[in-house]
Amino acid sequence: MAGNVTHLLDRWNAGDADAFKALVGEVYGELRRIAGGLLRDERVDHTLQATALVNEAYLRLAGTREMRLDNRRHFYGAAATAMRRILVDHARHRKADKRGGPEVRRVSLDEAIDTPIDMRLDFERLDEALEAFTAIAPEKAKVVELRYFAGLSIEATAELLELSPATVKRHWVFARAWLLQYLS
Repeated sequence: MAGNVTHLLDRWNAGDADAFKALVGEVYGELRRIAGGLLRDERVDHTLQATALVNEAYLRLAGTREMRLDNRRHFYGAAATAMRRILVDHARHRKADKRGGPEVRRVSLDEAIDTPIDMRLDFERLDEALEAFTAIAPEKAKVVELRYFAGLSIEATAELLELSPATVKRHWVFARAWLLQYLS
């Protein structure tokens, strides 16, 4: 599949509009799985569904002709970023309607490292934290995007970023600790 994704991206970059539709058809199941994972732990009354998240990401990616996606890694990174932006926009809209947000619980750094990240976080604050983290550690921030927003495993993230799984694990532990400290 990786070769086919790159081939379709090459065709799309060359101006073949149908190639992007074929690309999305090729990876739709994986994108839907990623979106479902992102939304699985959301509140019960969350109005955004996995299909809508994938469709909105498709529209955002299809509308960015000036952005060249060279390979599978770039495509999944762009898809993860698009989904992140959509969730942040959705959270901002919800927060504007509600004029409030979820309660944040303080935890120690040791507890935070061993605790999975809560998907019910305030996506607006998470986006702010990730932007700050990207400014100081862009490679580690890319690990967060792929692991958290794209739902990729350590191994898949390592393959896409062309890093060793051990390096991705170190980046992931550091990034989670940094983000959780920033958010608390």
